[in-house]
Amino acid sequence: MSDALFTRIASFEDEVFKPAGVGRAGEFQLNPFVRNDEIRWLAASDEVEASYLGWMEKLRTGLNRRLFMGLFDYECHFARYVPGAFYKKHLDAFKGRTNRVLSTVFYLNPNWALTDGGHLVMFEDDVEPIAKISPLMGTLVVFLSDRFPHEVTTASRLRYSIAGWFRVNATLGARIDPPQ
Repeated sequence: MSDALFTRIASFEDEVFKPAGVGRAGEFQLNPFVRNDEIRWLAASDEVEASYLGWMEKLRTGLNRRLFMGLFDYECHFARYVPGAFYKKHLDAFKGRTNRVLSTVFYLNPNWALTDGGHLVMFEDDVEPIAKISPLMGTLVVFLSDRFPHEVTTASRLRYSIAGWFRVNATLGARIDPPQ
């Protein structure tokens, strides 16, 4: 699957990718000081993309069965980091929203070297890094969206990935306190 996804993303014309922003809907904004990668949302209408989405659906079902997480759906996009692109430290869960629960990053970079940059740096306490992950072809990283701030260091060559989020239904997933 990795090879097919790499072939797919590498075949896109530049116009297919859009500048990535931060926030949703009315809060969406482009901020090149925070991130300057480019994205394209996956579509089930393409066979290769549908295969990846099917794999993530199996993972969602398995996580729900084993861990009772109540994951409702999954959204994801291809991400392209041209040389010089980065994404500063952030959380994937939107402030005041509880719908993004698990973040995923699937890497599509054959022959990646440490000197190529573009590492995913994970933080536990918002200060000290706890992991530095190279974006090696076929690697899948999964982490709690609201718990681990992370960043993508500056890439020195073209870097590809699929970033995604397992979500819960915000209306059903909201915490309800029992009456006192």
